[in-house]
Amino acid sequence: MNYVQELAGEIFAAVHGRPMPDSEQPLYLFYAVLGLAVGASATPEQVHDAWSAWACTREPGHPCLRPFDELTATVREKDQPFAAAIRAVMERRGRGA
Repeated sequence: MNYVQELAGEIFAAVHGRPMPDSEQPLYLFYAVLGLAVGASATPEQVHDAWSAWACTREPGHPCLRPFDELTATVREKDQPFAAAIRAVMERRGRGA
């Protein structure tokens, strides 16, 4: 396992409280790269952008594939736990904002 995969697993565990199954790795690799790029300053909007890039390959017609500010507040809120997990993991790794 390499450093990006390890980070993806840490982020997944921070959100879900369990080890990451292989089937979830592709999405969480995007979240790991986001964490490496911005450290502990990850925002829900950036999480949505990372998710959108992943979703383009999985379900290109998904109704949430639109800019963050065009989503409903309810949908935008769904990105918050992932942003919080990325921030927590990156802070724990000494990669603060």
